[in-house]
Amino acid sequence: MQPSAHRKRVAVTGASGLIGAALVRSLRADGHDVLRLVRRPARTADEVEWDPKRLYVDGAGLTGVDAVVHLAGAGVGERRWTEAYKKEIRDSRVLGTTAIARTLAGLAEPPEALVCGTALGWYGDTGSGAVDESAPAGTGFLPSVCVEWEAAAAPAEEAGIRVTYARTGLVVARQGGAWGRLFPVFRAGLGGRMGDGHQYWSFIALHDEVAALRHLIDTPSLSGPVNLTAPEPVTNREVTAAMGRVLRRPTPFPVPAPALRLVLGDFAADVLGSQRVVPERLLASGFTFAFPTIDEAIRAAAPH
Repeated sequence: MQPSAHRKRVAVTGASGLIGAALVRSLRADGHDVLRLVRRPARTADEVEWDPKRLYVDGAGLTGVDAVVHLAGAGVGERRWTEAYKKEIRDSRVLGTTAIARTLAGLAEPPEALVCGTALGWYGDTGSGAVDESAPAGTGFLPSVCVEWEAAAAPAEEAGIRVTYARTGLVVARQGGAWGRLFPVFRAGLGGRMGDGHQYWSFIALHDEVAALRHLIDTPSLSGPVNLTAPEPVTNREVTAAMGRVLRRPTPFPVPAPALRLVLGDFAADVLGSQRVVPERLLASGFTFAFPTIDEAIRAAAPH
């Protein structure tokens, strides 16, 4: 990963999460100043207080930032989707983005860029056909959340800030996220396909996710939606085979669709749904993936 031409001041929400923590480490390793937004009074010079539920951000703490990367939001796969948790998923994204966008729009010197992390959930179930950023929103809970989520950044766009929507796929990492829960299961030899295994999973290695976010910060020509996912989506059956190959474990235990629905509730529809999404705009802008295939992504993330 090449460092930027000059030192930047970047603010990050969700800085303690899987992607945010990795992004903070990467930026600091290259000598950039990083501010972390925290949901309590700031204790150190690199912290800025915010409270998305109250639509509050300490705007004074963001003075002089070149870019903001907004990654905060309740985990989609962390808990069963009760009505209360679905509200938390929606509010954490829509209110948080509204708070950030309004605050940045009100600054005397707004940042050049807002990279708003959203999700491939925008597209809903795409079946076996590949889609790029020109595809319309799908139907269902997650697409509706993503539409509101991205719309909440409008105040920043209207203030002349370059806003990019980083529609992220399934991040392949052992530290957290969906793949963080898969690794122990497969290493124990208990992994297997989910449902019939024909559904497409659009993945991205954590290293490439961080590199892509930095690319969005540094590329003035990129605004609007950009898919952050590897060039070749694979089926769940292919993911299962790749996990077995890389970890050298058998994968004998398929998880039937009814069992997933019983355990996951409404979220099962997204696990069993198919998303074959390609990163057309990212590739066209000159981005190069370090781990473009599923085997490479898993190998990069696999516990050693």
